[in-house]
Amino acid sequence: MTAPLPTATADLARALRAERAASYGRLRGGYPVPLAGALWWAALGAAGWLVPSPGRWILAAFVTSGTIFPLALLLARLLRVDFMRDRTAVSDALVPAFASMLLFWPIAVAAWWSHPPLVPLVLAIGMSIHWPVIGWTYARTGLFTAHAVVRAVACFAVWQWLPAHRFTVLPLVVSAVYLATVLAILADTARTPARAAAAAPA
Repeated sequence: MTAPLPTATADLARALRAERAASYGRLRGGYPVPLAGALWWAALGAAGWLVPSPGRWILAAFVTSGTIFPLALLLARLLRVDFMRDRTAVSDALVPAFASMLLFWPIAVAAWWSHPPLVPLVLAIGMSIHWPVIGWTYARTGLFTAHAVVRAVACFAVWQWLPAHRFTVLPLVVSAVYLATVLAILADTARTPARAAAAAPA
């Protein structure tokens, strides 16, 4: 049987969770970021048909991958979700989360040199590694982890059983998972104020 937490630790854990949940509701789950991801992956899917050369597709994907964050900032400004200025007690977890995600890039480059058709799968899974941690910072680990798991399973299925569509359908699947996640986040955050009000002391 697990020993109960000391009172001070339990209070800190509750306060931290409340702050994470408040940030999630306030920023609507940072949905401009996955929305930017959806647009980028949709563009890669279109490029798969327009650019029949896998080498050129890979080069374009590598070069433009850095545009996701600036696009997210633009969308955040247009949609008035200023996640960059919102600081919480767990904001420092974001840097190591993104740093750990970047470690997949040597695998992507190695795949490009040795087996180019593997690159779309490496990108699709590698660029989702940080999602569970981001979900934790919003007190929504389950929702954000579900995104990463569904994305990995769906992309592996396309890569394995639809080899002719690894540079077309696979990116569009990632985009679709992003869009589904955005809708789930918006629906969830729309209910967050009601849940907070119900939980508040009378």
